[in-house]
Amino acid sequence: MATGGKKPSQLLNDWPEAHIDDGLFKYVLIEAYATDPEQPDAEHSKLLVRGNLTAEYHADVYDVEEELLTEKGLSCQCLGGGRILHDKSKKYIKVYGYSVGFGLADHTKTVEILKSKYPDYNIEWTNDGY
Repeated sequence: MATGGKKPSQLLNDWPEAHIDDGLFKYVLIEAYATDPEQPDAEHSKLLVRGNLTAEYHADVYDVEEELLTEKGLSCQCLGGGRILHDKSKKYIKVYGYSVGFGLADHTKTVEILKSKYPDYNIEWTNDGY
């Protein structure tokens, strides 16, 4: 577990909130957690959005991020999923649908995170569709 001497809470703070591909793909909303050894009662958390073109299932997206977090001594849980249509050339993102395995993500939280990473994009969402 290589952490570069950083506390778990520092690692979590530095962890990118959003990482998505360009195109149409499945995504998951993840809550990641960190507990510092000196303060075991103070748990820190952060929401993450992850999506990629190569995932056949939402669990494929989640499993990759869970492994990366676990390697750094962090933990996480999946809060749900859906789909994202990301068109870089038009600076447009649409968040919609749900995950059969994980349920419906709170797309409003997903959009908040994406707006912070893509402030000049037109971003919309709906619970409709699959």
